[in-house]
Amino acid sequence: MLSLSQFSRQITEAVLVLVCKRPAPGIGKQRLAARLGNELACAIAQALLVCALEDACSWPGPVVVAPADAADADWAKNLIDPIRLRFPLTIMPQTQGNLGQRLNALDRTLRAHGRKQLVFIGSDAPGLDAIDYQAALAALQHTDVALISASDGGVVLMASRCAWPELSMLPWSSGRLGKSLLDACESAGQSVSAMRQGRDVDEVADLIELPAALKHDLRPARRLLRELILENLIVIQTAHA
Repeated sequence: MLSLSQFSRQITEAVLVLVCKRPAPGIGKQRLAARLGNELACAIAQALLVCALEDACSWPGPVVVAPADAADADWAKNLIDPIRLRFPLTIMPQTQGNLGQRLNALDRTLRAHGRKQLVFIGSDAPGLDAIDYQAALAALQHTDVALISASDGGVVLMASRCAWPELSMLPWSSGRLGKSLLDACESAGQSVSAMRQGRDVDEVADLIELPAALKHDLRPARRLLRELILENLIVIQTAHA
């Protein structure tokens, strides 16, 4: 599989914004933790984050890491070896509020600093690849918003060349999010490109399906994630039963 840097040789002005939490037992991925226990859920969250960081290192433009807690700014600063990035890494902790409010705040701050094309991802969609990112960048050349929805109705990538509409009232963490986000953008007069459906990892069932989905993915972080799941597959399958 081609890396994003191989797929797109030209430096882009689009900014990749990784919105994440610092993996720790009892923090994040609580639906997994409820079935698998805090220790395994935390290990999976860490492996998922490394996959997102792998994408950040391949990004042919500026990268922003937005940790959920301002106290984790130093942690976020050390997530990526600067030598692996083409641009200096920017750390921009999220503000208070629900996810929609935090995304709106990040969006406003980055646009106030002159950033025009923003590509937001989380840390739980290891299926994203160079083709997805290239398609999002290509879509932003002729449309305001590019979205990759998740198979469960959520969203795994949201890119825009204009300010997001008010996001605080959207049904975050629900199967109605993707449709609600699309409707909100169109209601604000923004054109939307809905791209191929992706998948994220929220439930135990998502983990069971992941090894097959990543079987031919040669990216190192994806290989390690797949190995982690296979090593714990009996535990995961038992929790899902």
